[in-house]
This record gives sequence, structure tokens and C-alpha cells, in this order.
Amino acid sequence: MRAVTRTLVGAGTAVGIAVGSLAAAGTGAAATAQDTKPAVAAESVAPLAVNNLGLSKAQAKNLQRVLHRDWGYSGPIDGLLGTGSWQAMQRYLKKHWQYRGPIDGIVGSGTVKGLQRMLKQHYGYRGDIDGIAGPQTKAAFKRFANDYG
Repeated sequence: MRAVTRTLVGAGTAVGIAVGSLAAAGTGAAATAQDTKPAVAAESVAPLAVNNLGLSKAQAKNLQRVLHRDWGYSGPIDGLLGTGSWQAMQRYLKKHWQYRGPIDGIVGSGTVKGLQRMLKQHYGYRGDIDGIAGPQTKAAFKRFANDYG
């Protein structure tokens, strides 16, 4: 009787392992096929990069209104300086303040240098044109934004 039980348990175990292996192989093949085509484009799930450079929402809204009126910003006036706001700002900086980078909405050192040139000329920025948005740059940027309030 024990021999029969061992044989049945052994056979059942072997069948279970075989079925599990086939199921796993099928899942792996399905996952591989699905991995070749993303279900959603990366652009639609990427988070919106917001960089207010120290501005309050009210100050950022002031800036967005100017960017909307004069520099092609078409996003919401929400006080969140995201990619669209910075693209409009880069257009302004490119035309007037020697910004030479792409209009990509990324607040990199080139964008900050253009901003610093403008702030130095008109808003009391006294630091170097170094592309670093430090406390002096942020304070002058606030003065700039407050002018449009």
C-alpha cells in the first residue's frame, strides 16, 4: 500500500512540476511579446517638471500671464512653471538675452545664464553669470515676477 501511495504521489508531483513549467514558459513568452510594444507612450506618463526657481504660485502666475501674452505660452495659468512656461521663457531669453540652447523647457545652466543676464541688467542681480540659480538669482527673479503683478 505504501509503495502504491509513493508512486501516486511521485507521479502527481511530476505532473505538477511539468504543468507549472509549461505555464511559466507560456507566461514568459507572453511577457516577451508584450514587452516589445509599450501599452502607453512614455511621454504621456512622464511627470511634468516644475521649477519655480523660488517664486510663489502668485508670482509664477504673473510670469505665466506675460509669457502667454507675449511669448507663446499656451498652458494653464496655474503658478507652476513647467516645461511649457520655460519654453516660452527660453524664447524670450533667446531673442533678448543671448540664450543659445534648445527651446526644450529644461531649466539648465544655459537657461539660468540667460535669465541672469536679464536680471543683472534690470532687476539688481549682482552675482556672476554662472548658470547657477542661487539665492541672488532667485531674489532677482522674484523682483522680476513682482513687476508683473
